[in-house]
Amino acid sequence: MGYEPVTHTATDRTLGRLPSGDDVTVAVHRYVGGSGPTVYVQAAQHGIELNGPATLRRLHEALVDADVAGTVVVVPVVNSPAFDHRSYMTPQVYDAANPNLNRVWPGDDEGSMQERLAAELWPLVTDADAVVDLHTGTADMLEHVRVRADRPAARRLGEAFGTEYILTDDESTDDDGFDGTFRAAAARERIPAVTAELANSWRVSRSAVEVGVSGVRDVLRELDVLEDQPTPSPDQTLLRDEPAATTAAASGLYEPRTDVSVGDRIEADEELGTVYCPSSFEQLQTVTATSGGVAYSLTRSGVVFAGEQLVGVARPV
Repeated sequence: MGYEPVTHTATDRTLGRLPSGDDVTVAVHRYVGGSGPTVYVQAAQHGIELNGPATLRRLHEALVDADVAGTVVVVPVVNSPAFDHRSYMTPQVYDAANPNLNRVWPGDDEGSMQERLAAELWPLVTDADAVVDLHTGTADMLEHVRVRADRPAARRLGEAFGTEYILTDDESTDDDGFDGTFRAAAARERIPAVTAELANSWRVSRSAVEVGVSGVRDVLRELDVLEDQPTPSPDQTLLRDEPAATTAAASGLYEPRTDVSVGDRIEADEELGTVYCPSSFEQLQTVTATSGGVAYSLTRSGVVFAGEQLVGVARPV
């Protein structure tokens, strides 16, 4: 390891081309110090998840004046089409086949538009020794990090990030359609990966950004990219994500129980709310928990579509 003052560069990386001939590009920041590992950090796979880019702006302010052993590569807005349209998914006009970028990794340079975008970014990932993917959740979600249970190095970095809750999954989760997530693809390459969920979407939360900045910096400290020791983590609760989320069986107006909050323990088959038809007043569904555990994500919005996740539950490990 050799700690040296950072040299910062920012370049545009072309990922694809629109029908008009305009390029789809992302900004790639490099913070290069002395000899050491390479860490890749990205945000805004989904266009409404704003705390990630806000975190990386503040991280930039810290890194440009730091002594670093290694290289930090940062892409603050991975999915510019979704970001520009203020949309969670990429609009269908760009890619009707694969609207969710976080289901197509590592991409395909002969595939749909999003698969090609991911394929152009993927070399930045495979050149790294560890990766961090910044997200935000629903309006009511526990701040947490996600790591692969079968990757001890990823677990160590997740603990260093310092959130109170750590959610784990493994290859069995991939059978449920999640094999194309960024984290799963990195795991297949044996690259330790941390996915952070920082508060809610649509707006910048200063407290969530502070968690993000301190979390990424502590991951860099854990990897000895930054010289200081990581901040001691709080008492952490390890949870295993349950793939069978509680979902809406019918579209309608959802009225959840008001006495259930994220972090609460709930039992399997516990009643959590009701879906009504707002026009006929007919009760369409009594929502019950698919499985028991800690509620880490709750839907509070009134209008729901059939199949939409209402409650995310994870089991204490």
